[in-house]
Amino acid sequence: MASAISHPAVVLALAPIFRSVPRRLLWLGALCSVIPDVDAVGFWLGIPYGHPLGHRGLTHSISFAALLAAALAVFASGPDAPRVAVFGFLFCCGASHGVIDAMTDGGLGVAFFAPFTNSRYFLPWRPIRVSPIGISGFLGRRGLDVLRTELVWIWLPSLAFGAAAWLARRAAALLGSR
Repeated sequence: MASAISHPAVVLALAPIFRSVPRRLLWLGALCSVIPDVDAVGFWLGIPYGHPLGHRGLTHSISFAALLAAALAVFASGPDAPRVAVFGFLFCCGASHGVIDAMTDGGLGVAFFAPFTNSRYFLPWRPIRVSPIGISGFLGRRGLDVLRTELVWIWLPSLAFGAAAWLARRAAALLGSR
C-alpha cells in the first residue's frame, strides 16, 4: 500500500476538474482516498491477507468506492454541490486508492472487482515502494524510501495534473470573457 500521507494527494489533481464541488468537500475526498485501508485492522483480527475482507480486498474495490461515494453524496450534496458531481468526485477519490496500491512493489495485489471475484491485480508498472503497515515500520530508512517514491510518483504528478487542469480552466475562462 502507499502511505496514508500520500493517498490524499489525488484530491489535488481532481479538485480543479470537479469545479462544481465546493472546497469544503475536499476533506471528504481525502477521507475517501484513505478509508480503504480500514481493512488493515484485519491483520489484528486474524483475517488472512488474501481473504475478501483482508487487506486490499473488498474495501479497495470499485464497488466499495461507488457505494461509499453514493452514501456520502446523499449527505454532502446540496444547492451548492450537485449530487452527481459530488458522487463523481468522491468515487474518483475512493477508487484512486486501489489504483495507487496496484502501482506498489509489494503485497498480493488489489481485488478491484470484489465482491464478484477476489482475484488480485497489479498494474504492469509498479514504481512505488510498498509502505509498511503501522507507524513503527514507517520510521527510519524504509519510510524515507517510501516517501521518496511517493513524492515522485504520486505527489508530483498530482500537483502537475491539478495545476494543468487549473490553468486550462483559467485560460478557457479568459478566452470566454473576450
